Formats: sequence, structure tokens, C-alpha cells
Amino acid sequence: MLTIEKDLVEQVVDIARRAGDAIMTIYATDFAIDTKDDRSPVTAADQAAEDVILAAIETQIARAIPVVSEEAASVGQIPVVDEKPFWLVDPMDGTKEFINHNGEFTVNIALIEQHNPVLGVVHLPAQKTTFVGYAAGASLVQDGGAWETIACRPQPDAGLTALVSRSHRTPEVDDFLMELNIKEEISAGSSLKFCRVAEGIADIYPRFGRTMEWDTAAGHGVLQFAGGQVRQANGDELTYGKPGFENPHFVAASDDVFGGLTS
Repeated sequence: MLTIEKDLVEQVVDIARRAGDAIMTIYATDFAIDTKDDRSPVTAADQAAEDVILAAIETQIARAIPVVSEEAASVGQIPVVDEKPFWLVDPMDGTKEFINHNGEFTVNIALIEQHNPVLGVVHLPAQKTTFVGYAAGASLVQDGGAWETIACRPQPDAGLTALVSRSHRTPEVDDFLMELNIKEEISAGSSLKFCRVAEGIADIYPRFGRTMEWDTAAGHGVLQFAGGQVRQANGDELTYGKPGFENPHFVAASDDVFGGLTS
């Protein structure tokens, strides 16, 4: 079993911030937009952030643990992970939000062991805000300041606040929400949605569209250590290291909300 010390967590937070700085340098320019083979957009910021993260993990963190990262994976550079621990990285999640200049893009770094995140770091470069989750709990760090403990809130009696994807909402999500007591909906981009549930601003986030493991692992890590879960649509836990690294449909919510859904 891996031992996740605070020193390692702080190193990963620092790496995520440095990747965010690289993103913000490009954010301020008239950057070009390209298209990957899967027709998703990509910019120089995606690659710049990945370069920072991969180099830092290799040189700064002395652990012989493979790294699966989105941009490298998109060109076939995927290490064999089998049952071993591995890093799962999305150097810039929310490229569409980056292109639209709405600030809701994130740097995602997760450490996976036994198919589950044991460390999740989600950094929002435009907001200088970092969310962290590991065995010691979940925290919010603003602009390099003090680490503030965060936790999912109890299920509100007046109804749930649901988070929906700003760029990838589907009819299946609408159908799912119609079956619940939803008081309010909030649109957001990237892995920020997991973090909003983790800090008690919202209660549930359903995603019934295509996602990859690097899109969700870091946010999943933050949420689970804040008192939440991420489950597949069939109720099974969402796990990592699946063939092809593609996720099924899932729902992220607090433990309390899941208790209400299954009761």
C-alpha cells in the first residue's frame, strides 16, 4: 500500500500550480486551436501543461510509478499499468472553457492504487484555487494561502442542487434529474463540478456522456475524501485502469444523497 505523506501532496499541488502558470501564459495570447483525431479541440496550453507535469513527476517525485496523461495517450504513448499504482493526468481539463475564456478549466493530477484514487489535486489556474483530497481529508487552497477543510453538505430538505456540464449536457441527464427533487441547477465546466459537490455548494453531478479516466480521477479523489462517491449508472463504484481508459456513465454525489437514492 502506498503511504501518501503531506510532503508528497504539497509537491503535487506545486506541480499543478506550475502547470497552471504555463496555461495562463498562453491564455493571455491569441492562441491557435487545433483538433485531435477524436475531433476534440486542443491548444498549445494542453501540451505546455503536460510537459511541466511529466517532467516534474519524473525529476521531483522519486517514485517508479507510470504516468497516463491525456496528450501522450492521444498519440499512443500509454504505459501498461496492470494492477500497479499509476498517475492519471489531464494537463488541462475543459479546453472548451479555456477557448471561451470563462476561467472554468482545470489541471488534474491523480494517483491511482487498486483502481481507486488515493490522491486527487484539481487546480483552477484562472482562479488561483486548488482542491486537494487524500486520506487526511479534503481541502481548498486559495492563492497559495492556508488549507481550508471542505466537506459535502447534508442533503437539503428543500431539494437538491444539481451540477450539469456547461458544454456536454445530454437528454439522458435531463431525464435522470426529472426523477429527483431538484431545487436548482448550476452549469459548470471541467472537473470543477466534482469540487463544487465536495465543498458543499451542490449535491449531485450526473454525467451521461463520454468521458475518459483522466477527466474524472482527480475530481473523484477530492470528492471521495470530502464525503462523496462516484458511481456508475448501474450503482457500481467508478474505478480506474479500465481497458481503453474510457468511463461509463456515472453519478457523483455526497454519501448522504446516495443514501437517499438507494433507500
